[in-house]
Amino acid sequence: MTSEPSHPVPVRHRDDGTPLARFTGRMLVVCPKCGGRALVVPRPGVEAPKYFTELLFQPRRLVCEGCGTVADRTAEQRGGALVGAVPGGTEDPFFRRPLWLQTRCAGRILWAYDVEHVDALAAFVGARLRERRASPTRAMFARLPAWMKAAEHRDEVLDGLAALRILAGLSAPADRSEAAHERGDRARHHAGTLFRGRPY
Repeated sequence: MTSEPSHPVPVRHRDDGTPLARFTGRMLVVCPKCGGRALVVPRPGVEAPKYFTELLFQPRRLVCEGCGTVADRTAEQRGGALVGAVPGGTEDPFFRRPLWLQTRCAGRILWAYDVEHVDALAAFVGARLRERRASPTRAMFARLPAWMKAAEHRDEVLDGLAALRILAGLSAPADRSEAAHERGDRARHHAGTLFRGRPY
């Protein structure tokens, strides 16, 4: 008699080149005032982007429902261009706040921006067959660290993602993961620029 896998396992995952920028539209972070869960989103009234990469240049708002904290951010300007945020690492790329969704996993830190990001990672990690249908240059899945893609860590990473999914539904300061703190591992590569011809 064979045991059932501890996680539902999709047979196949097709990587269409989805960039990490796709998941920056809604980000769960640690509130700078109360330490509870706050939300980083495009500032109200900003038009929906045509491309995911435009999310990195839009004005942002941080809102905490717990304590009422609100903060706004606009992209830096360099000449006639906007300088985009750089996604990656355990801080949000706009306000540099620790991500709310962090947990220790396989001796590292597993993180995600929101539940949609968690679900996308789980679909990839759990797949027995992975197909790449686009250039890996900016594709999120191709750029994941080797430990997350290793078959030997599959169940541990899926358990970690399940823990992040639970954390997404919690919001009080006492619910904060002990892994969710500043560690200065923000992305280091150069930000892109965008010439809009008009302000946001």
